[in-house]
Amino acid sequence: MARATANSVLSPQDQRLIAVLQYDARLSAEKAAAVLSLSPNTVRRRWQAMTADGTLRVVISPIARPREGGLTGAQLLHIRVRRDKLDAVARSLMAREDVPFVDITTSGDEIEAIAATEPGSRDPLVFQLLPATPAVISVEAATVLRVLRVTSEWRHKVLDAEEISTLTQGIGSGTGTAATNGSYGVETDAHERAIIDALISDARLPAATVAARTGLPESTVRRRISRLVQEGRLITQVLVNPRRLGLNLDARLRLRVRPDHLDRAGRALAAHPVVHGAFATSGPSNLSLHVWLSDPAALYDFLARDLTGLGIEAADTTIISHWAKRPW
Repeated sequence: MARATANSVLSPQDQRLIAVLQYDARLSAEKAAAVLSLSPNTVRRRWQAMTADGTLRVVISPIARPREGGLTGAQLLHIRVRRDKLDAVARSLMAREDVPFVDITTSGDEIEAIAATEPGSRDPLVFQLLPATPAVISVEAATVLRVLRVTSEWRHKVLDAEEISTLTQGIGSGTGTAATNGSYGVETDAHERAIIDALISDARLPAATVAARTGLPESTVRRRISRLVQEGRLITQVLVNPRRLGLNLDARLRLRVRPDHLDRAGRALAAHPVVHGAFATSGPSNLSLHVWLSDPAALYDFLARDLTGLGIEAADTTIISHWAKRPW
């Protein structure tokens, strides 16, 4: 039997086991088994195996941490560099705490990054550091004006409508939605902040473990987690390499949309199954999409068919070669 590789496609059963966690991160093996018509032992064994080998992690979404005072905005950076200095510039960006995302494109001389910044500020990275770097040829910075979709809201489309309905019964309409009002973060009190902090790196920790880490009574932890889930404030993210789901192509699209179509186009495309990130931005390209697809032919179909009739005047497509840095 061929040895599985880090990018080998998971079995349909394992993909469905990952998908149910996107709808309910703290789902029990018993409920997952009932939804998927499997035995609880099979569910438990496969979740444990995928977690142990690094295939699967369930965490608190990095942009959905509790709000504390003012919120930090974000800029999408498109950086062209000398080819012989690409890795050096990427490493410098990766070392910065204010740059949680760094991607390398297939062109060999471009870096895509997301940088945290105060909206409207003269950010030193964009105004001073990058322009003063001899290896940097150009920098395009677009300020995020509205968050329309983030990766924690993306769902792998391998479940049927009845299964999804069963999974979402009793869960608030905002569950898993970090950007319903166009901003970052969730409102919490001190106890909820402590619980979310304890769940950052493993959102499936048992209530007893969370209680031990926070010093709160286990009954309080159970009650507060249940409330956070029901109110859609426990925003989780299932971490899995999309290539393991058969999605081998990661691309970013910078779209120029007519102002009278921007809101309609943004909402429609944010809801598209292939879109895992959607942001209205400043600049000549006012809508940025991040998409996962199976292959170039699927990207062609998306560009040729799904972008029509939405007032889109231009589309600039960049294909990501590899992810240099992600928040997790």
